[in-house]
Amino acid sequence: MENKDQKKNKIPYRMARIAFPKAKYGVFLAISIILLILLILYKDLIL
Repeated sequence: MENKDQKKNKIPYRMARIAFPKAKYGVFLAISIILLILLILYKDLIL
């Protein structure tokens, strides 16, 4: 049982050195990219 828990919680070797950003920043980035693309596509209707 203990051996299973150690394998489950262990971070992969190559991913251990990478600092991941917080999830909320990814959500804000995705929303801003979508809004920017929609603004570019529909700028004639807006202006």
